[in-house]
Amino acid sequence: MDSEVAPLNEAPWKHYSVLVVDDEPGMVSFLQRALTSRCGVVDTAGSVEQAEPLLRRRLYDLIVLDIALPGRSGIDWLHQLRDEGYAGDVVLMTAYADLDTAIDALRAGAADFLLKPFSLAQVLNAIQRCFERSRLLRENFVLRREVSERAADVEGIVGQSDVMLAACERLKRIAPTPATVLLTGESGTGKEVAARALHRMSNRAAASFVPVNCAAIASELIESELFGHVKGAFTGAQQSREGLFYYARGGTLFLDEIGELPAAAQAKLLRVLEERRIRPVGSEQEIPVDVRVIAATNRDLKAEVAAQRFRQDLYYRLQVVEVTLPPLRERPDDLPLLVEHFISQLAPYLDVPRLELDGRTLNRMAAYDWPGNVRELRNFVERSLILGWFDLGPEPKASAVAAGSTDESLESVEKRHILAVLGACDGNKSEAGRRLGVSRKTLDRKCQAWGVVDVH
Repeated sequence: MDSEVAPLNEAPWKHYSVLVVDDEPGMVSFLQRALTSRCGVVDTAGSVEQAEPLLRRRLYDLIVLDIALPGRSGIDWLHQLRDEGYAGDVVLMTAYADLDTAIDALRAGAADFLLKPFSLAQVLNAIQRCFERSRLLRENFVLRREVSERAADVEGIVGQSDVMLAACERLKRIAPTPATVLLTGESGTGKEVAARALHRMSNRAAASFVPVNCAAIASELIESELFGHVKGAFTGAQQSREGLFYYARGGTLFLDEIGELPAAAQAKLLRVLEERRIRPVGSEQEIPVDVRVIAATNRDLKAEVAAQRFRQDLYYRLQVVEVTLPPLRERPDDLPLLVEHFISQLAPYLDVPRLELDGRTLNRMAAYDWPGNVRELRNFVERSLILGWFDLGPEPKASAVAAGSTDESLESVEKRHILAVLGACDGNKSEAGRRLGVSRKTLDRKCQAWGVVDVH
């Protein structure tokens, strides 16, 4: 609203500097009186030639620039300023506006456009919009810098919540040691990111980091993948092959989803961890290996041991040091940092404009449980960047939010959400898993536990 004008006895923009360029003395006097009481610095010039020396001495936050000037026009000078790297806002003024002029002004990089004569409220509101945009850009720059510095401090992990800082401190403490590490936490909490951080912060950083997803390898091939095989060891083994332990020598082997490892492979892995020697499938020769092992799981391995699906001795051998990564719902303070991190990472890759996170969107995001955790959040940000807006779906009714927050357990809310996504995908668990940011195997296990079988 044009009627909202800051009182003259206040200086709401005292940290900002403005350059007014106009050849009409009356307009210059009007703008100087209006801005001097509100801004820290107000300088004036009657032409581009007079303005250029001023701009060389001071970097103005804003230039209020007339288009029709003696000598060079305001639009021509604005093109030059942008080409030379001036990043401040420019408000163009003219008494002879048409559609082509307005388009030229926008193409030249004008932040706003004022048609003379204009009121005090109109010019002040235009300047307010510019300064507000400038403030947000500076805050975003600082935030991106903080995210970058924080990530570098903990080797790629973004977070400032108490639970995340505690996990990071634990990672930094154990990284220089040769100890075997077990990373636990729900799917999508960033266990591989933590494993890579441990590797980079260790004295093995110059050697290889070799990740392997135990759930993605057929049970009959897992031993060959890990330990290698000799020619003729089994049908199809037409030549010898080194295993992943061998490739990771001197470095780190990351065994993701270790809870999916078959029983026979568990026994072999236990022996390797104890003796630091591997025996390729079909060979009688043992090969010494110097490898640090980091394992990860989203399962409760104690429960798996109790159910006799996981070897107790291997569990204790892996659990020399255990680090649990918290789910995203337990670290809502990290949401803006993570969103900014993913926007900065993905927008250039996708070649799309950035999105700015507002308070209303953040509140809705904080009210969501994120069953797919950080992985789901990353997918959400990527989808939002592609669409051009934060795709949060329809806002829930107040009564539904209240009921969900007081009467339902986290498990029931998660079940309701996952089943809703499955329904939207016509029961296709692979597509639902992609949208949720969880694996097909995780959905299979949850659906089996809930007695849901009519999906594919």
